[in-house]
Amino acid sequence: MPMTIGDYIARARSRIQEIPAEELDNLLEDNEPVLIIDVREPEEFATGHIPGAILIPRGTLEAAADPTNPHRVEPLCCAQERMVVVCCESGARSALAADTLQEMGFARVRNLAGGCILWEAEGLPLATGG
Repeated sequence: MPMTIGDYIARARSRIQEIPAEELDNLLEDNEPVLIIDVREPEEFATGHIPGAILIPRGTLEAAADPTNPHRVEPLCCAQERMVVVCCESGARSALAADTLQEMGFARVRNLAGGCILWEAEGLPLATGG
């Protein structure tokens, strides 16, 4: 039987760790060196994102994370040992992205549980614009 997107997401979630919005907010308030990667599309990011997050759409993640790729994104490809929190709208795309980053050797990857929907629902700050 072919796999569905739900199957892929469930498999990814079984292999990654999630971080609650409140815990991430506490880390940011304590100025912990957390790298936040938002894997949504630019128009989604512009409507509201976690302050300090870097936009790397899901379709470009592997290239951005690969230090040997000319299209790498330095803050990400240099963060192999740093805590990296991946987020999207609901936590599904970011679960897939977190799983991929772990496969690429990132040691401390977390998926934002509930994504930006839950972040906003908990009254946590959002920035707008690109």
